[in-house]
Parts: sequence; C-alpha cells; structure tokens
Amino acid sequence: MLTANQPEWTVGDLAGALKRTLEDAFGHVRLRGEISGYRGQHGSGHAYFSLKDGQARIDAVVWKGVFGRLRQRPQEGLEVIATGRITTFAGKSSYQIVVESLEPAGLGAWMALLEERKKQLAAEGLFAPEHKRAIPYLPRVVGVVTSPTGAVIRDILHRLEDRFPRPVLVWPVRVQGDGAAEEVAAAIRGFNALKPGGPVPRPDVLIVARGGGSIEDLWAFNEECVVRAAFESAIPLISAVGHETDTTLIDYVSDRRAPTPTGAAEMAVPVRADLIATVADLAARSVGAVGRRIERDRVDLRALGRALPSADVLLAAKRQRLDLAEARLAPALAAGASRHRARLQLLLDRMARRSPDVALANARARLARIDHRPLHALRNDVQRKGEALVQLGRRLVVARDASLERARALQARRADRLLALSDRLIQAGTRSVERRRDRLEGLAGLLGSLSYRAVLERGYVLVRDAAGLPVRHAADAAAARRLSLQFADGSVEAVPDGGADSSSAGKAAHPVGLRTPSASRAAERRTASKPATPVRQGSLFDA
Repeated sequence: MLTANQPEWTVGDLAGALKRTLEDAFGHVRLRGEISGYRGQHGSGHAYFSLKDGQARIDAVVWKGVFGRLRQRPQEGLEVIATGRITTFAGKSSYQIVVESLEPAGLGAWMALLEERKKQLAAEGLFAPEHKRAIPYLPRVVGVVTSPTGAVIRDILHRLEDRFPRPVLVWPVRVQGDGAAEEVAAAIRGFNALKPGGPVPRPDVLIVARGGGSIEDLWAFNEECVVRAAFESAIPLISAVGHETDTTLIDYVSDRRAPTPTGAAEMAVPVRADLIATVADLAARSVGAVGRRIERDRVDLRALGRALPSADVLLAAKRQRLDLAEARLAPALAAGASRHRARLQLLLDRMARRSPDVALANARARLARIDHRPLHALRNDVQRKGEALVQLGRRLVVARDASLERARALQARRADRLLALSDRLIQAGTRSVERRRDRLEGLAGLLGSLSYRAVLERGYVLVRDAAGLPVRHAADAAAARRLSLQFADGSVEAVPDGGADSSSAGKAAHPVGLRTPSASRAAERRTASKPATPVRQGSLFDA
C-alpha cells in the first residue's frame, strides 16, 4: 500500500534510473539469434531490426558510423552472434542492444551465406566466362596485392626471380580481420587508377594473394566489395588465395585462378631460359627457311628464263600488226576529212537560209506584244489571295472562340461531377468506418462475456493437470500427481491428497484434499516432531 510520504518520480527520472541500472548490469554482451524485421538502412543511415530465438526477441540498432565497419552486414533470417551493449529506449519504454559487431553463428552459417552470395553475384553475370581476359605473355610490370610481412610475398618474388625477373609493385594490405576487404578492394582500384606512362608504372597483370587458413580467415576475399573491384579491374587479375582446396568468391571473378601464390607467379611470367632457347630455335629455323626459299626461287627463275622465247620472236607479230595499221591510216584520215567537210557545208547552207538577225527581230516583236501583261496578272493574283486569307482568318477566329466556349463548359461539368463524387466518397467512407466500429465494439463485448477469465473474476478456479489440460472430474483430480490452480490474479501449484469414494454410487463424491508443496513440507515436519490427530482438509471444489 502506498504511503503519503513515498517520494514521487517523474517519468524521465524513472526512465533514466532504469537505463543506468540495465547498462550497469549488462554493460557488454554477446547475443546469438536470428535477424528479423531487417529492411535495410534507414534514411538517417542507422539500421534497425530484431534478434530472436524460439523463446524471445530483442530490438537491435546499428548506428550509421558502425554500420560501415561491420564485417558481416545484417540479412533477414541470418543467424548471427551480435556483440554490443544493452540499453533502454525511453520513447517506447523498451530495452534494446546497440550492436558493435556481427558475425555468422557457426561454420554452417558461413557456408550458407557464402553460397547465397555466390548465387546472387552469379545471377548478375560477374562470373560469366565472356568477361575473362587473357594474361599477358610477358608483362613489363607485375602488381601484387598482399600482406608485406607474410611468406606469400617472399615466395612470389623468389619465383619471379627464378623464372623471369620483372619489376614488381607491392600494394601492402591486411588480408584478415576488420577492414581487410576494403583495403584489398582499394588496392585493386588503386592499381587500375595509375596512368600509363606516369611516374609510377601501371602493372600489366595483378596478383591478389594470401596464404591458407579457415573460412573465417579467408572471408575478406568473399566480401562483395572485393568481388566487384576484381570484376571492374581493367588489368588482368590472377587470384591466389589459400591453398589448392580453398575456394573464395574472388577465384570465380578473376581472369585466372592459381592453386598457390607460387603458382600465380608461374602464370604471370614465362621461364626466361626456355624463352631464350625458343627464340634462338625460331631464329635458326627462320634463317634456314629464308635460305631455302631464296634457293628455290633462284632455280625456278632459271627454269623460266630458259623457257622464254627470244625478243625477235615476241616482237615479230606486233611489228606486223603495226605495219597493217599504218597502211590503213592514210585512207581512213582522208575519208574522215571528206565527211566532216560535207557536214560543215550543210550547216553553212542552213544558216544562210535562217539568218540569226531575222530570229532576233522576231523575238523582239513577241516581247513587245507581251509588254506588261505578266505584271498585271501577278498583282491580280496577289489581291485575290489576300482577300481569301482575310476570310480564312475571320473563320479561324470564330472557330477558336466556339472551341474555347465548349472546353469551358466541359471543364465546368467535369468539376461539378468531381465535387459530387468527392462528397459521395466522404459520406460512404464515414458510414463504412461507423459500421466497422460498431461491429468491433460488439465483438469486443462478446469476447469479454465468453472469456473464462471473467468467470475467474467471480471467484471460480480453473484446475489443470501436469500436462496443462483442464480437470473436470474429482476422480481425474485424485489420479493426477500434481495440479495447477489458476485464480484470477495468478496460479498456485497443488498436490491432491485423497480420492473419490467409488462405493457410494449415485451419491456426491468425497472432496479431494489438495496440498501446495510448501504446505506438504510443513505437514511433514509437524508429523515428524509429534503425532497429530488426522484432520480432514476442506475441498476447493465446494461451491
């Protein structure tokens, strides 16, 4: 019962006290559960979701600054282990966990997440064979993305030195832990951003390498940012992550996959000694082939020279044709000159009959007769067309005014119809809301009248057995080992002490005695201390 001198709390003070109590008791926890209700980042950049298991759920929040550093991004239905601190949110009178890191729960979750991400990226076409490019046969510069302190870079440099020494650019990155994926993606994009011919030479081939490890150790090379950076790389890329049995998503998107970092170095450059021997052999074969071709052409030329006829034989037929053409040329020239002379005389005769002066005089006479007739015709035509244009303009003005008047009338009718429809819609919505409210109130009243809790409020008790099933008969209550009595304000455990009288059929059964566990223990102690006269306990079933 409250007293008058008990201190009063404001809502804010109570919320603050609860917040401090909860944070002091559970300052830093690790929770395992399934992500539920995740809908991506909020407009503010924060992410809200819930963690649940088969028994309970708790709200979770990831602040904007932490979300970008998460090693594992939230996904709906993914079972994770969340690390963070427990706090309260006074605005909803609820408690929540502020997540600082997320990781999949167990190896099975890692593999399931890897398979799901692989299917998603494959559906986008990132692993398609048509995007693969050939590795240069002899790159001028080799770029390596790996840790500068591990044995991987030493193996690659040693193998390159043995096979074919080439300049090597190493971009140091972390290959494991938080931020490793972002550093690897930035290194790939950084190599691609180098300008050809710049102060820092641009590599002709890239090697992304790391030693072996567990799936958690290699997870940075399964991140989406690394896969997309490898896909966007304009420089051919060789992946050498883990041992031959280790497979990461960068292996599917790279142009070549090497089983080990040493194998990647072997794919990047050929063996210099073998290349020198091959070049020397090709040079010797080329010199021999050229010599044999020259000798064969020389023999063929001599054979053709012996088969050619002499110059006199070749020119004899040509000389004869030239003599015949010379003999026909003089008569042909005389005949042609005679034909042209006759044609010229014909033209002179026609000109004499039709003098140019006479034709000019006739043309001047026709021009004088025409005089100004074209000008007058043009003026008349312009006048007629101007009058027709004025008439057309008047008709267009009248048609425009009529069209505008019809449009205004149609718009007014549509506005009136819209207002009428709006009024009908508002009235119909109001009636529908009222009908549903009345129905809801009726159902609420019916539910209250039919609920068994209302019966418990009137003083009745609901008896259940150990399985939670209602007990309706005294015989069933006597046979049960333990009973649960549910009152209106709570439940009490009881033990039956007695049974129904099977010999008195047709009569009321004897009441079954019930004992709570605490009452049973007290009775046992009293029995051990001194004998007591049996007292019959009253029945809870008496109305």
